[in-house]
Amino acid sequence: MDPEEAADSQLMYRIDRPVYDEAFLRTQLLHRKENSTTLRQRLANQCRCSTEKAKAAILTFLPILTWLPSYPVKQYLLSDVVSGLSTGVVQLPQGLAYAMLAAVPPVYGLYSSFYPVLLYTFFGTSRHISIGTFAVISLMIGGVAVREAPDSMFILPANGSNMSDVVDVAARDARRVQVAVVLTTLVGIIQFVFGLLRFGFVAIYLTEPLVRGFTTAAAVHVVVSQLKYLLGVKTPRFSGPLSVIFSVSAVLSDITSTNVTTLILGLVCLVFLYVIKDLNERFKKKLPIPIPGEIIVVIVSTGVSYGLLLSEDYKVGVVGKIPTGLLPPSLPDFSILPNLVTDSFAIAIVGFSMGVSLAKIFALKHGYSVDGNQELIALGLCNFISSFFQTFAITCSMSRSLVQESTGGKTQIAGLLSSLVVLLVVVAIGFVFQPLPQTALAAIIMVNLLGMFKQFRDIPALWRTSKIELVIWLVAFVASVLLGLDYGLLVAVAFAIVTVIYRTQSPKSAILGHVPGTGLYCDVDEYEEAAEYEGIKIFHSNSSIYFANSDLYVNTLKEKTGVNPEDLQAVRKARKKLKEKANGNHSTPLKICAKYKEQGVTHEVLSHNNVAEEQRNGQLEDRHSESDLEEAVFIEPLCTVHSIILDWTSASFIDSVGAKAIKQVMKEYAAVDVRVVIAGCNRTLLSELDTLQFFSGIVTAEMVFPTVHDAVLHCQHSNSHSQASPTSGTT
Repeated sequence: MDPEEAADSQLMYRIDRPVYDEAFLRTQLLHRKENSTTLRQRLANQCRCSTEKAKAAILTFLPILTWLPSYPVKQYLLSDVVSGLSTGVVQLPQGLAYAMLAAVPPVYGLYSSFYPVLLYTFFGTSRHISIGTFAVISLMIGGVAVREAPDSMFILPANGSNMSDVVDVAARDARRVQVAVVLTTLVGIIQFVFGLLRFGFVAIYLTEPLVRGFTTAAAVHVVVSQLKYLLGVKTPRFSGPLSVIFSVSAVLSDITSTNVTTLILGLVCLVFLYVIKDLNERFKKKLPIPIPGEIIVVIVSTGVSYGLLLSEDYKVGVVGKIPTGLLPPSLPDFSILPNLVTDSFAIAIVGFSMGVSLAKIFALKHGYSVDGNQELIALGLCNFISSFFQTFAITCSMSRSLVQESTGGKTQIAGLLSSLVVLLVVVAIGFVFQPLPQTALAAIIMVNLLGMFKQFRDIPALWRTSKIELVIWLVAFVASVLLGLDYGLLVAVAFAIVTVIYRTQSPKSAILGHVPGTGLYCDVDEYEEAAEYEGIKIFHSNSSIYFANSDLYVNTLKEKTGVNPEDLQAVRKARKKLKEKANGNHSTPLKICAKYKEQGVTHEVLSHNNVAEEQRNGQLEDRHSESDLEEAVFIEPLCTVHSIILDWTSASFIDSVGAKAIKQVMKEYAAVDVRVVIAGCNRTLLSELDTLQFFSGIVTAEMVFPTVHDAVLHCQHSNSHSQASPTSGTT
């Protein structure tokens, strides 16, 4: 296609209309729709009950009713059965392992892998995520449990003078279970209430770099907490700020008492699980289901421990007693609730953020939608109801969710079947896993964290793309490692919010110029085609205007345009005084000169003998009086800029402080004969300006224009001394 044909086929955009301002739009062009319904009628419509509303409410609250009646048994059932069994054999060892992170006996991890999974089948909107125990949440719960029930509270008096203090493990574990259960109840209430109040948006404050930095720090905490089980040393568990340093120091100080048998068994499990994980990743397209490395480790290590009597003969730490059957429901001990409020908010938000982010990933991949608010309600109910059956807080697990999805899971029937696998173990064969070595569970936990440690790759990527997000990642990581997950999360969220304020307080601003023949306006410093109109400055800032940045906006406006009304006022006063002096002193005629500079206007008083002829661009001309005896020089105009256009196309809101600042600066410029108008203001922002009574006094709706080009044409037409191009409305 030759250039002429290309030009003919190009879509053209032509418009020929009058220059519009806001006053014309309001009176002639745009008319608001009349809202005939009163507030009482709107409330009545919201509260009115109907069959359709009741049905919609039930289907929203119980999403299972939307898909179960039409469940395609022939197409989905086999896939869901295979997926459920595969997920169940992963759920079982992870439940046992993550109970160690939560500082409760392993059987409570199995309870937490059954009740919540069963409930989520009815209330959840995601078809693919696997609900249950998760390392980060379990570690946060464990930190609270250790803080509220430390070993020092359960020291038994020694029988002899040479005997060291003994910890009453049974009483300590019972207390920690109470703490975990009450915490879970409170987490469930918070999530449920947030869901009812439609607070699903709170997850947006946990930006992806923050979450990834936080979870990487959590992985560090988890690995450090498992070192003592891998080495077989007896050290206390620490919580709170600097707990990582204290834990590492305690392990290193006691490393000479390492149990070699425990270490060898743990390393063998680590290597085996790593190899299996690598094989599953490499051959995931060829394998019908992933190799269940974790359940193999559990079964084999349990058999080896039982056969070789590792606990009795080699002092290898084992899981211990696993009671058979389910516990009856019981009320949590709410007397300890006041100490757990802050922690419960952190766990509730982190748990929801993990769950909804993963649910959205799978929903996008498989072409359906998830409801964030219903996910909050579902997680809240799972945690709240399950806590009466002695569980600890749960969310979804990425590793199990990937297993459930990759093995062909279509619906939460797969999750239901995985919970039944755990139920079978709890009810019938839980005692089989009593000889399971703790070092094997530590190996399972560590290998499952490999994905989180790969998040360190974010650092070079963020360095290249967004340094602010890199700083958020690093702050979340460092704060969470050093201060603990609770305080670390608080610091990270606060810092992320500060970065938002920083960005709005330090917006990019520019002077725009017209690209000839296009109607486009671009930064004159960035594009060589953009040229300024004579006497007009178009100021653009990519931020809203509110209390935190209004002063900066005004100062940047004066700096970028090079027009400072205070300096111009000083010039005007100096001119007036010197004119009076010149009129009173005929022997010394004077000249007043104002030099227009990029960063402001300065004035000079020069003797008549030193004056050369001034140029128009940025300087002032001579004006001689008719009398030969007296000569006064008038500064007119004070500067070459007669109009300033504020481009508000990027502004989304304005507050009273910002409106007052803009109105004040418009008054200041008007006092020195510089017209300030506004362009590109959206209708919502205009409504806010009306509410703030912005259009009063010298500021009128005629000073607001729908586009920058409207404003330019108006300013050119209004300025009788303009030497710019013809004022045509055609762009």
